[in-house]
Amino acid sequence: MSNLIYINGDYVPRDEAKISVFDHGFLYGDGIFEGIRAYNGRVFKLDEHINRLYDSAKAICLTIPMSKEEMKSAVLKCIRKNNLKDTYVRLIVSRGVGDLGLDPRKCPKPNVIIITQEWDALYGGLSYENGLTAVTVCVRRNAPDALPPNIKSLNYLNNILAKIEAIEKGGDEAFMFDVHGNLSEGTGNNIFLIKDGCISTPLTLNNLNGITRAAVIELAGKMECPVQEKNCGLVDLYTADEVFVTGTAAEIAPIIKVDGRIIGNGKPGKITRRLMSEFKKLTGEEGTPI
Repeated sequence: MSNLIYINGDYVPRDEAKISVFDHGFLYGDGIFEGIRAYNGRVFKLDEHINRLYDSAKAICLTIPMSKEEMKSAVLKCIRKNNLKDTYVRLIVSRGVGDLGLDPRKCPKPNVIIITQEWDALYGGLSYENGLTAVTVCVRRNAPDALPPNIKSLNYLNNILAKIEAIEKGGDEAFMFDVHGNLSEGTGNNIFLIKDGCISTPLTLNNLNGITRAAVIELAGKMECPVQEKNCGLVDLYTADEVFVTGTAAEIAPIIKVDGRIIGNGKPGKITRRLMSEFKKLTGEEGTPI
């Protein structure tokens, strides 16, 4: 396990990594983050993750005290210092230390934190072979005109409430809808449906514009599988031939049951399995060298 954490330019042992209790990221979830993966000595889609981090920062009027190139260098250096080749990276920028009020002007300096650690399959290896179960939840995804899902913020309570409900219902994953009844996303992943050989995925207005999502859409295009980005409903979900979720931590994970309804033949589908194989090849070939 890695043991050095980057905090504002310093590398400190894990047990000594601390921030102030007056940091607004801790007090209010006021900050942003990225989850990044490295495979066999290469960081996958590093530029895309850094660009999304800075987009999130701009959306919440947070000025990151480093250039994009400096941030990339810090991520790579942190991985090297921990002697890791296959790792998960959590990159965090909080608003910084302020007072107990909400005013972000009282936080003069953002905190930048980079955590690296070894990472296995998010849901466990057998779950990727056999498939996962999902449940729909009554928790609705944050409305884009309230807290846009495309801001990857530290405030994940919406997702956590959905996860709690999924646990209570016995599901491996929770599927959220928006306030209009359109399928949105999982607790930390994007959703794809396959029907009659056609792949569909919800529009990114009500869910995160996922980097793995984009990679899968590109791979599907190369496989000559048509992809539609559109609104999807409950019946679309229940009657799909295949369902899978994507994310940096999850990669591509097949769903074989939703709310007790068997998806397809109850096993990971042919297109899903091919995408999983192609994605594994992609992560093994592309990336920024550590």
